[in-house]
Amino acid sequence: MSAPAPSTLAIVDAEPLPRQDEVLTDAALAFVAELHRQFTPRRNELLARRTERRAEIARTSTLDFLPETAAVRADDSWKVAPAPAALNDRRVEITGPTDRKMTINALNSGARIWLADFEDASAPTWENVILGQLNLTDAYERRIDFTDPGTGKSYALKPADELATVVTRPRGWHLDERHLQLDGTPAPGALVDFGLYFFHNAQRLIDLGKGPYFYLPKTESHLEARLWNDIFVFAQDYAGIPRGTVRATVLIETITAAYEMEEILYELRDHASGLNAGRWDYLFSIVKNFRDGGAKFVLPDRNAVTMTAPFMRAYTELLVRTCHKRGAHAIGGMAAFIPSRRDAEVNKVAFEKVKADKDREAHDGFDGSWVAHPDLVPIALASFDAVLGEKPNQKDRLREDVSVAAGDLIAIDTLDAKPTYEGLRNAVAVGIRYIEAWLRGLGAVAIFNLMEDAATAEISRSQIWQWINADVVFDNGEHATADLAREVAAEELAAIREEVGEETFTAGKWQQAHDLLLQVSLDQDYADFLTLPAYEQLR
Repeated sequence: MSAPAPSTLAIVDAEPLPRQDEVLTDAALAFVAELHRQFTPRRNELLARRTERRAEIARTSTLDFLPETAAVRADDSWKVAPAPAALNDRRVEITGPTDRKMTINALNSGARIWLADFEDASAPTWENVILGQLNLTDAYERRIDFTDPGTGKSYALKPADELATVVTRPRGWHLDERHLQLDGTPAPGALVDFGLYFFHNAQRLIDLGKGPYFYLPKTESHLEARLWNDIFVFAQDYAGIPRGTVRATVLIETITAAYEMEEILYELRDHASGLNAGRWDYLFSIVKNFRDGGAKFVLPDRNAVTMTAPFMRAYTELLVRTCHKRGAHAIGGMAAFIPSRRDAEVNKVAFEKVKADKDREAHDGFDGSWVAHPDLVPIALASFDAVLGEKPNQKDRLREDVSVAAGDLIAIDTLDAKPTYEGLRNAVAVGIRYIEAWLRGLGAVAIFNLMEDAATAEISRSQIWQWINADVVFDNGEHATADLAREVAAEELAAIREEVGEETFTAGKWQQAHDLLLQVSLDQDYADFLTLPAYEQLR
């Protein structure tokens, strides 16, 4: 008598979507179920380990490079696998969610890479999760087009050799996908996003001369990178494609990962493509981990913490040195400015700032950088063209002049700037606006001429929490208190109601967003991720 077939994923509490059966085939669901069976227990252990490490940081208020992996760092003989042709030149990367219009515009943008985002730039509604997968497959099959119902404008793909290479970003390890369950247990969102994309597109991408390429978010340790590497090996063997076909770029956007960059590359070395230096999630991680550390860990307004701050310079220069020592690409941070159609002067000032930022990254040795809007692609391209010329990257610049001590990465008190009352108001205003859009299913939102994503809301609510708990006194003499935050939030909500009008306000989720921001900003029990309680409210 043969063994019963293993149970597969059940679709739970989800309205059927047009063409969803093309994504949720029996074979695809069986593959994701197998990923879930094989790897979710280790995912759960690693999430528990995060909690233990955070408790240790609370006790010691410090971090250091790991003594147990010193041999990996000292061994100069190992390198990551050589970059495939499609990932050798990454001088400009555009980021954005996988809705149909963005898919076409990002692929057509002139950027070398599109970060197709199922993570911070996408609210994980069932529609976004499933139709995003469909849009990517349709793009590879060149059966994607889009007509804007508001303007009537049509969008279609350029010739294949003009399109950006796709690097897909699945959700972080902490998020589950409640609509896909195995024996009543939700599958991790990361395995759903990775699994569906890999299953449907790995061979298709190989046939196009590319491959299944990924950005890995929110990684906190080399053990988490090891888990991803094991997943890649399993998936490639399952699909019958050569090991090393998958390539991964890891976002170094947590403070703990900054101390394990070499080890992360080592764990992924057959599949590693590079590391990326972000800003908002990195700052969020510093606040989260050192929130008990007292005044020396209090960050000023988020816009006062630029990449030229000493502790941010230490982080970015260490990243470039680490990547190039190991033959990996170093990818710089985001230019989030959204050009204004009405104010040429705002654009002029912003473009100059973007240019200065990209010039600095190119001269520091980065091999590429991110932008949020197609109009910024030529600016970033010019900065990197000026340094790279005809070369695809500058991995030969080893930056052996860089020396970073453990304490340099957490020397927050080297900043002169202090939290301001205006910074509190901005954190509240941006937080409410972003969360409201997220609850409506939008993950990438233009707010005050900047493209904001979930990392924005995380740093906003974390700063409010930190300033209150550190009893900060603002520049106007007011103390940061829960009552002050509530007062500012009430004023911002009233201002939004007046700005958008009663009908739009009532139809939106403004009160819900206001309440959720205050909940995660004022609760003594600091939520690890805003998106966890927010996901409970996402319908």
